[in-house]
Amino acid sequence: MLLPKDLKLEKVLDQLPVGVMVVADGVVTYCNEPVRKLLTMTSFHVIGRNVTELLDPTLLERIMPGAKVNITVKGKRLLVWKDQIMLSGDEVDLYLLTLEGETDEFLHVNDHQVELLEAMMEFAFDGLVMVDREGYITALSTDYASFLGVNQEEAIGKHVTEVIENTRMHIVAKSGKTEVAELQKIRGDYMIATRVPIIKNGQVTGAVGKVLFKNVGGFNSLYKRVNSMEKELKRYKGEMKELNKAAYQFSNIIGSSPLLVQAKKEAKKAAKSDSNVLLLGESGTGKELFAHSIHNESRRAFGSFVKVNCAAIPADLLESELFGYEEGSFTGAIKGGKKGKFEAADGGTIFLDEIGELPLHMQVKFLRVLQEKEVEKIGSSTGKSVDVRVIAATNRDLEKMVQAGEFRLDLYYRLNVMPITVPSLRDRKGDIPRLARYFLEKYRERMNMVARDIHPEAILALEQYEWPGNIRELENVIERAVNVAENEKMIRRCHLPEKITGVQFRSGVRPLEQVMEETEKEAILNALRVTNNNRTKAANLLQISRTSLYEKMKKHRLS
Repeated sequence: MLLPKDLKLEKVLDQLPVGVMVVADGVVTYCNEPVRKLLTMTSFHVIGRNVTELLDPTLLERIMPGAKVNITVKGKRLLVWKDQIMLSGDEVDLYLLTLEGETDEFLHVNDHQVELLEAMMEFAFDGLVMVDREGYITALSTDYASFLGVNQEEAIGKHVTEVIENTRMHIVAKSGKTEVAELQKIRGDYMIATRVPIIKNGQVTGAVGKVLFKNVGGFNSLYKRVNSMEKELKRYKGEMKELNKAAYQFSNIIGSSPLLVQAKKEAKKAAKSDSNVLLLGESGTGKELFAHSIHNESRRAFGSFVKVNCAAIPADLLESELFGYEEGSFTGAIKGGKKGKFEAADGGTIFLDEIGELPLHMQVKFLRVLQEKEVEKIGSSTGKSVDVRVIAATNRDLEKMVQAGEFRLDLYYRLNVMPITVPSLRDRKGDIPRLARYFLEKYRERMNMVARDIHPEAILALEQYEWPGNIRELENVIERAVNVAENEKMIRRCHLPEKITGVQFRSGVRPLEQVMEETEKEAILNALRVTNNNRTKAANLLQISRTSLYEKMKKHRLS
């Protein structure tokens, strides 16, 4: 008999604003409290009876799966909805009943509600968990709790991530997107999990999930295949990443200095059009972030984002990389030919970094693509139309290159439709504290370090430096400082490179912390020199404990 075995689930079904009845081979195997009230019968008198004894058989024949009909039962006008679902491998009929005019909106049944009810009724076979909108557990089956090794009563009210490993229930409760037959690793084994959002009046109010945890040993071969496929897919994704994804948004461009705000304003305007964009600025200023952001905010956001570094590809390979080639067009050409970067970016954006390094003969071919909107593969006599938006970037002065005959004037005009200058870090020093703390948090988490803030004197030193390498150099300095600081909770001036701490302050006054650090280091060196490196005597001379001496020597990196 198909019955939910868990009393908590029965209580949940009894609280529904609609009657739920399950019929297998014409016999009622389950009904909830609303059904019993509508039929004015107890479960003892309903379960086990043929459905035709309860509802008019001639009317039952009219109820097709997914349809609703009005029927009269004991003088009451009822609205009945029927569908067929799978329970424990058997196809059964699911009936929903309500008084005509009451909770009629509930019977505007959609796929989410069918999946939800099916998951709840399937509870006798699989484990089940229900969460609210925020991901807190509202119901957990006895068998599932036992499998997880948790107390069922104590699990209710906890966040689902505290109880079930690798769960996505809280994500489904937020997104409202159903996840069917997903693999979920629990206690070292893969389970088959299905998660369905609970939707009421068009709003997601939670989620219900079921997991198949019985006889998981039989899935071992499947696990191995899946693991192998996951690794292969990860490798392919890594190879294809630059061909189909722009990783950054405008929100990832950190800072509020006037020059940066102006650059972002111009970039957002560029995102609204399809014109060519030329990003200008020194190396390391974040031009690539701007390119990603423009693409992601444009109408081409769902198309490919293809990045090409013109300086990184040998000149003799540039043409085949950009435009592709036909099979047999040259020695070493792969079978079937190869698609070029422009063709790969069709419908999306191509980002040509270091455009100033493009050889003159390639500039001619590139100009034709911009003018004709088509590419011609090596070995082909016909062109192929492409719909590509071009964003180019350079750290060179293209106008001077034009004057020197190193860059075509007509190509420059084609690219320079919407020029955007990305400011150097020395021109936006007010953004340094925020950027430095962003990189600190990034590397602190990645390397599991304890440093959580940067000392004001260290920030001051960072602001005084001229940053020839711009943001890329700042990130490098902060990563180094996180490593040097080791177990200290704050990045200090002494953790920064000498090229930065050696910068004199405009006021001519050195920070007190720096003076004290240097004085302490010099005092330790003198004491070690006088005592011929006898650390016990040196500690006595300095009137500190030997342990303190060792700690200070470690801090100053004195061997």
